[in-house]
Amino acid sequence: MSVHGLAWIMIAGLMVEKGGTLLKGLEISVAEAEKRTGKNAVSIQETYTVYLIETRAVDNVSEVANPTPDSLWRRYSEFEIFRNYLLVTYPFVVVPPLPEKRAEFVWHKLSADNMDPDFVERRRVGLENFLLRVASHPVLSNDKIFYSFLTQEQGWKEVVFETGFQAKADSRLKALNATFRVKNPDKRFAEMKHYGDELQSVISQLLRVRARVADRLYGVYKVHGNYGRVFSEWSAIEKEMGDGLQSAGHHMDAYAASIDDILEEEEHYADQLKEYLFYTEALRAVCRKHELCQFELEMAAQDLISKKQQREELATGTVRTFSLKGMTSKLFGQETPEQRETKLKTLETQIEEGEEMVKERTAECDEFVKNAWEDIERFREQKDRDLKEALISYAIMQISMCKKGIQVWNNAKECFSKM
Repeated sequence: MSVHGLAWIMIAGLMVEKGGTLLKGLEISVAEAEKRTGKNAVSIQETYTVYLIETRAVDNVSEVANPTPDSLWRRYSEFEIFRNYLLVTYPFVVVPPLPEKRAEFVWHKLSADNMDPDFVERRRVGLENFLLRVASHPVLSNDKIFYSFLTQEQGWKEVVFETGFQAKADSRLKALNATFRVKNPDKRFAEMKHYGDELQSVISQLLRVRARVADRLYGVYKVHGNYGRVFSEWSAIEKEMGDGLQSAGHHMDAYAASIDDILEEEEHYADQLKEYLFYTEALRAVCRKHELCQFELEMAAQDLISKKQQREELATGTVRTFSLKGMTSKLFGQETPEQRETKLKTLETQIEEGEEMVKERTAECDEFVKNAWEDIERFREQKDRDLKEALISYAIMQISMCKKGIQVWNNAKECFSKM
């Protein structure tokens, strides 16, 4: 690790001790993207993109801070490994999403190629936003693996895999089974899961509509380019009106050309919506983890009830429910007192262990609910703030665009009036 990296970790440690977030002591950016060619795991030549992460300690945090930034390159797949680690390690956190791997909800003139320079640039911005989200999170920002991800060019993956996060990951099938088998689901989490589904549906529909509108808008603007060409050609055969027609044509051409910048700016707002579209899956993941936690608690409680019932039946000699053991006793005779005593002792031990297990599961569930709900509230405040700001900015941009369109036609009108 470099000297700058060591200095940075010292600063990070100070931030943890003060209960702050990493972003208060560090500037983080994904400065650029670069296309590279190399061989993959099966020795096949491939082209891929790497992103330059730069970190710089804030000068006023510590005397050891150095203004020269630390930098290293990361592939998108490495970001994926790191995020998967966060998902498993912090199941109660609505983990920030990564930007899309391949373009979705695109209008027809926009390239869906993941190597397209414009798409790579938008993904670079998205990856930087992901790091800033993690660095500003009160829990995630203090994770030591995050330090390694930002400062260690080599060896950080080994540190991640040594945590055993892959083995800890519950299968999707297990979580799905828990969803259908929980007897007493927490109403708040059930409502939150439904909220996540609705939010995903609304944002998806909004992005689809926006893509259709972008297509139509592009067509309308390019029609003005046809007007410009007609006016320019017309001006060549008119003596008195020539200058006016030519000026009007220039206004139309400029208006038609402006659509490319407008739609490029719109993509910025679309990416902000996509971030929260992907956030919905992280929100539902927290709800599924709670269902799994609740399911395991209910299973432990049910097992304890079953053991206590067996103890009662063994002690009284009465069988309340049908069982193979009960039928066997009737057919082949009752157990000896010694055998019954041995089984009672075994059951007593199992009941003690079961009671302890229920206590542990209950404590785990209570702790999960407390932490998860706290993070969900933080996420909702963040979402409301971000989406409100994005939608207001988008509306302002649309108003500005319409005003420019009116101005173009007013300018053209003036040209026609002077003829």
